[in-house]
Amino acid sequence: MWNDDQLTILLKIIREAGSEILSVYSDNSNFRVNYKDDDSPITKADRLANRIIVRALKKLPVNFPILSEESEKPPYRERESWTDYWLVDPLDGTKEFIKRNGEFTVNIAHIRNGVPEMGAVHVPVSGVTYLGKKGSGAWMVDQDDITKEIQARKMENSPSSIKVLTSRSHSNDSLDNLVKDISKEIGDTEVVTMGSSLKICLLAEGKADLYPRQTPTCEWDTAAAHAVLAGSGGEIFDANFRVLKYNQKSSLLNPNFFAVADPNFDWGKLL
Repeated sequence: MWNDDQLTILLKIIREAGSEILSVYSDNSNFRVNYKDDDSPITKADRLANRIIVRALKKLPVNFPILSEESEKPPYRERESWTDYWLVDPLDGTKEFIKRNGEFTVNIAHIRNGVPEMGAVHVPVSGVTYLGKKGSGAWMVDQDDITKEIQARKMENSPSSIKVLTSRSHSNDSLDNLVKDISKEIGDTEVVTMGSSLKICLLAEGKADLYPRQTPTCEWDTAAAHAVLAGSGGEIFDANFRVLKYNQKSSLLNPNFFAVADPNFDWGKLL
């Protein structure tokens, strides 16, 4: 069990947002989809969850700025001076929410100097929450408050099998070719498709080895789960195998990346 008041507070906030999302999810009369300027979908659940999270974070003793997918984005000339801030995706996997497959999450991360210091990822349908803090560990808490510490698994030096996670809603030829190359190199390659930041949480839970991402994501899509993965012993690297960092540029898009369970494995030889 963690010994950190902020993690406990995040658990409470993120569960409240998840409950609000479920109220919309289960009410067909409230289930309307609109589209933002970039053609990405947004629902009433996104807005309600965002309101709950932002209000709660603003009440905390720490006066950190808040950057949320569903709030106005400050310009980089303002953001670049931030040392600490909250990075929020009130409903990650809106497409999965619309499809009603349950693979959507609520994400809250505390970023310090570009690095995810702490994160919480909540799965409203299952009631499971993943929590992680840099240097402290990572945990999974179910809806009955049963808590277990989680650890990412290690790769053998010459692995005979690998489990690769890919996005349910975003794929391309480059990713397909990469998976084929991995299969040729290792042989026994299991590929599992899944929505939202759940993929990164599965790495943290020790249930998979690699999540390569070669289509666009935003920083709020990955930051909270990145904190969980790092707390469990894993990591996220960019295409040059540098640790993925946040708020380093005007654009809020992530580069292509590799989320890995074992950062000490020589992924460069495989990828």
